[in-house]
Amino acid sequence: MPQFAPLKNDTLLRALLRQPTEYTPLWLMRQAGRYLPEYRRTRSRAGSFIGLATNPDYATEVTLQPIDRFPLDAAILFSDILTVPDAMGLGLYFTDNEGPKFEHPLRHEKDVMALQAPDLGKLDYVFKAVTQIRTELNGRVPLIGFTGSPWTLACYMVEGAGSREFHTVKTMLYNRPDLMHHVLSTNAAAVAAYLNAQIDAGAQAVMIFDSWGGALADGAYQECSLSYMQQVVSQLRREKDGVPIPVIIFTKGGGLWLEQIADIGADAVGLDWTVNLAEARARIGQRVALQGNLDPAVLFANPEQIRSEVERLLNSYGAPQGDSGHVFNLGHGISQFTPPESVAVMVDAVHEISRKIRG
Repeated sequence: MPQFAPLKNDTLLRALLRQPTEYTPLWLMRQAGRYLPEYRRTRSRAGSFIGLATNPDYATEVTLQPIDRFPLDAAILFSDILTVPDAMGLGLYFTDNEGPKFEHPLRHEKDVMALQAPDLGKLDYVFKAVTQIRTELNGRVPLIGFTGSPWTLACYMVEGAGSREFHTVKTMLYNRPDLMHHVLSTNAAAVAAYLNAQIDAGAQAVMIFDSWGGALADGAYQECSLSYMQQVVSQLRREKDGVPIPVIIFTKGGGLWLEQIADIGADAVGLDWTVNLAEARARIGQRVALQGNLDPAVLFANPEQIRSEVERLLNSYGAPQGDSGHVFNLGHGISQFTPPESVAVMVDAVHEISRKIRG
């Protein structure tokens, strides 16, 4: 087993576990990405997104880039949520300006019934990257591992690509729920094993991205997304070497179901920018920590307005008290067009203003 340097900044982990912190920690969804010129240079050397994500050296390099540039409180593994279905044999590929696609989407009963959780050896490049990143971080900040939710993965696996309407996957859901639940249960087993392997490799917290949960109707969300995330959470390692491993759940468009999400056993719930942070804190009480939820578009405003919006959001949450915790983040991934200088303004404002709020 690899030996890692002691953690010098555990503020994020303490906030996720609803323990006292000196300030509000922050990290950004997609913080390693196209808004950074150094990322674009590395991607050019790698030749493609797949070449970048499947090479542990490149993945380590781009994971560390935002940590080297900004005083963020966590690194998040550079990878893709679709590595698991790719390892299932669906043939992941990327086209310019069109996003991810699968060569072999699940369109027929025989394909669905043949679906199995993948051999984790096919994802060894991910686990090698986790260990390498954790080693090179040298204890600066914690490393977050992640996966897509069973439902979100199923959307791509059945549609064959991203979608606005989700006609194909919803047709399966309503016409052949038996097939849909086979996909979802297979995905749940696969992503639980995948996250546990990331934890074994060195991840210090893990996050489940339910990017398309908000596309479901009430009732269908609980049956096809929430219940399977609960299955995953129930199988995760929550401690390694005596240290807790926090779990974060994020359903984009899930504000309606916040209380139910908070009850599935995770340590923290991510919020998109449509949710009022003060109301969310009141609704969930001290059941979980909250993560979020600045509108990413705020980062296109001038520095004074960015600081103002950061202050408004921090004041909306208020000072953590008792068993409460807040991690500052965007309400979704950072835009590729975001000026890096704006990120610097936001990071400094979060740290400075949150210290003042704590008095």
